[in-house]
Amino acid sequence: MSAPKVSFEFFPPKSLAGSFRLWDCVSTLAPLAPEWVSVTYGAGGTTRDLTREAVGALGQAFDLRVAGHLTCVDASREETLNVARDFRKAGVRDIVALRGDPPKGADGFVPHPDGFRTSVELIGALADEGFTVRVGAYPDVHPEATDAGADIDWLRAKIDAGASEAITQFFFDADTFLRFRDRCAAGGIDAPIVPGLMPIEDWAKASRFADACGAVIPDDLRAAFDVALRDDRADLLAIAQAAELADALVGEGCEHLHFYTLNRPELTRDVCTALGLAPRPALRDVA
Repeated sequence: MSAPKVSFEFFPPKSLAGSFRLWDCVSTLAPLAPEWVSVTYGAGGTTRDLTREAVGALGQAFDLRVAGHLTCVDASREETLNVARDFRKAGVRDIVALRGDPPKGADGFVPHPDGFRTSVELIGALADEGFTVRVGAYPDVHPEATDAGADIDWLRAKIDAGASEAITQFFFDADTFLRFRDRCAAGGIDAPIVPGLMPIEDWAKASRFADACGAVIPDDLRAAFDVALRDDRADLLAIAQAAELADALVGEGCEHLHFYTLNRPELTRDVCTALGLAPRPALRDVA
């Protein structure tokens, strides 16, 4: 069984220390020759400028295909498309298009009066601009969805609007993804569905993320981490859990895995190494 293709998600730095951490993270993972990497967009568009700067810097410094995240939150259509055009000026042709989380303290998503009302509208506009557009998908039911069928309907609308590929929210059980993949196929979705994995660097933080996005944590995994934390073996469990999950997905025909790194590269690197990915130099020759 051959090693899968991989891609990595980073978030933009908010401080000088964060800039060094991002650089170290990309330097650690770039030798694994990812298909592409992405840079996130903070809740409420709070890192809009930082994302734009990070996308440009990574594109110039590393031999990587970089995708910028873009959302519908707190910006007019023209402002949003101007960010996309700035991405293009930096050599970026790929965008991960999301509706986006509402600003902190808001009760829910409210479209900007002159903005995109939905991710589907944003996807269509970006496709018309000539970008390769990737979108989110939800193996566990999205917190705002009425049921699992609504998630499939919405994903199909995003693909029909011009998206070429979907990346799932993270999950903790291979069967969760496999059932979702089957539902997508039954719903007429034939675009690639890439499973998203988040190696558990911090169990408390991972649990909060899961609760916020509706990702179901299996009871046996909760129990295993309770024991591992007590015995100071959480890192070993995290590597084993992520590697086992990744291996199961590859065994079920997944040719591409997407990793949410949280700018902490070590666990992601170790899992990729366990999958048979051999590092190779990735920095451009600037001599």
